[in-house]
Amino acid sequence: MPRITPVHWRILECIFEKDGFVFERQQGDHCIYSKPGIDRPIVIPTYKEIDIAIIQANMRTARMNRARYFQLLKTCKKAA
Repeated sequence: MPRITPVHWRILECIFEKDGFVFERQQGDHCIYSKPGIDRPIVIPTYKEIDIAIIQANMRTARMNRARYFQLLKTCKKAA
């Protein structure tokens, strides 16, 4: 399986929106997304490159496995 690498915040936003997350609000340079059935919201900072640790933390919160992440990443990179 490929390595998780830093991505632009728009691509990460696309990945989580395709997984069912909905934009809730923005606080400064951080966008907050929620999804029914997930206890905590995920936070996506509007940075040019999102660090791997943030991506992995959001994946854990969203209960998203690596295979699902790369599947959605492929569709979002085509759309970008």
